[in-house]
Amino acid sequence: MRAVQFTRYGPPDVVHVAEVEEPHAGPGQVRIAVRASGLSPGETLVRSGAVRDAIPVEFPYRTGFDAAGVVDEVGEDVTGVAIGDEAFGMTTTTARGANADFTVLAHWAPKPAAWTWEEAGGAAGSAETATRVLDRLAVGDGHTLLVQGAAGAVGAVTVQLAVARGARVLGTASEHNHDFLRSLGAEPTTYGPGLPHRVHALAPSGVDAVVDCAGGALPDLVTIAGDARRVVTIAPDFTAAAHGVHLSHSAPAGEVGTSADPLAVHGLTIAVALAAEGRLRIPVAAAFPLTEAAAAHALSETRHARGKIVLMT
Repeated sequence: MRAVQFTRYGPPDVVHVAEVEEPHAGPGQVRIAVRASGLSPGETLVRSGAVRDAIPVEFPYRTGFDAAGVVDEVGEDVTGVAIGDEAFGMTTTTARGANADFTVLAHWAPKPAAWTWEEAGGAAGSAETATRVLDRLAVGDGHTLLVQGAAGAVGAVTVQLAVARGARVLGTASEHNHDFLRSLGAEPTTYGPGLPHRVHALAPSGVDAVVDCAGGALPDLVTIAGDARRVVTIAPDFTAAAHGVHLSHSAPAGEVGTSADPLAVHGLTIAVALAAEGRLRIPVAAAFPLTEAAAAHALSETRHARGKIVLMT
């Protein structure tokens, strides 16, 4: 089968499609024939070598954590799903390999009928991450939340999940994305110098929590929150600890260390319910054929993609 991988650090063009052995579903897993899969911005950093000291890898490195497709293998001890079902979900954090013709899902849910394959292919990672950080911050009804980088793949889903919880949401983005944020239920403002003053003008009583999806502004975000413990970042900002901010990344159940959070896989079920109610969209910035994965990586590195970048098989 075909799979996207890279065998050395470098620019986007080191990413290529290779012929590899097909994976098979183990106990508690399903395999899908992939229709669409998500590109992970974090993997563009891994590929570039920018985080090699913090995240060493073995080559070849196969990419992709979330995907959607048709179930064609069901592992032992799996119930409630059958061959031929349409599903979306995630691989394990160690196996990856979702950017491929076939992939094994460790966590999944039925594909909502309202979503296209492109939307479903990029949904699982964003839904899990958004749920994880909102749970950690205990965002709920009546709270005011600021989402820094609200127009990106995770930011846009975080906005919608927070709104569904009854929170008031403020979101930062470039001005040309402000109408988009309004359509998701957020009150927009621009990022950059002066952000605390702009947020104060919108929310004079302050905000209850901040989710940082963009990075680069932690001192201002701590000022806005009034307490570093009320800020969580998912950006690869390794200065977070110096600011007292939690850098959230996921870990499998039973393997949660001091700096990792358990996977919020219940976020997939929440996403399905909200999609059925028409309350959750998965914005897709662009869809590329699997063979154009390098171009997808190049677009991701611009950091101007509004929503999720996906690969189609």
